[in-house]
Amino acid sequence: MVQVVPPSGGQSGRTPVRTCLGCRRRAEQTALLRVVASDHTDPVPGWSVVPDPRRRRPGRGAYVHPAPECVTAATTRGAFGRALRRAGRPDTTALEALLGQDD
Repeated sequence: MVQVVPPSGGQSGRTPVRTCLGCRRRAEQTALLRVVASDHTDPVPGWSVVPDPRRRRPGRGAYVHPAPECVTAATTRGAFGRALRRAGRPDTTALEALLGQDD
């Protein structure tokens, strides 16, 4: 008889799965980049999408593949606003700078 021993620490050994906002494919959480919303007032009032690679920033988070095409698709479809529950178009400058996009 084979006995299965659960991993130590009470964890099941499974990695959480999240959906990318850009391509809508499911992937392990570790393969995706977490982003959060951040309010700003300078130069104009609004909000921006800020990358959270360490997954430590407070607030509601959303996930996207760290690829320019996924970020562009999410921005075009307005997915960041829906996922982060914010109105209006976000400023994605910080996210694009991290990924090396030139817009």
